[in-house]
Amino acid sequence: MEAAGTLLDMALGLSAEKPEQLATAQVCMRAVVVFFVLIAYLRIAKKRFLGQPTAFDAILVIVIGSISSRAISGTAPFGASLAGTLTLIVLHWLVSYASLYLPWLSGLVKGHSTVIIRNGTVDEKALRAAHMTEDDLAEDLREAGVSSPGQAREARLERSGNLSVIKETS
Repeated sequence: MEAAGTLLDMALGLSAEKPEQLATAQVCMRAVVVFFVLIAYLRIAKKRFLGQPTAFDAILVIVIGSISSRAISGTAPFGASLAGTLTLIVLHWLVSYASLYLPWLSGLVKGHSTVIIRNGTVDEKALRAAHMTEDDLAEDLREAGVSSPGQAREARLERSGNLSVIKETS
């Protein structure tokens, strides 16, 4: 058992007290281990986690990247960094699950959609509150195959930041 621990320490530099003490090969091995551990962790997370993320999801991705990079570079303890990452993923999963049953929590962590166009009319106040310009709106409408606001029955700025458009039916 001790031999396995020594081999693991040699491969990953677990006993290094400073990042400068890690050899290039050890940093590379840490990167490989972190990569596969993160794949395993992300299997725990929900499928939408990396799809069209809300701010709630995007923040988690940034923090996971930050903590994981510390495990690779040796600026934080290897095992503790991986444990912290797992804790955040489990917390994300728990909050997401609780949000299914607590609409107020869902709104708090994921936000709400905003109606920008209703029956072909742009809600200028909602547009300003969303910090969208007329050019931003026009671009998003074109991407949805709509050339003018009058052709949209409804357009919503979704929690993900994307504009969804329901075309006016003739």
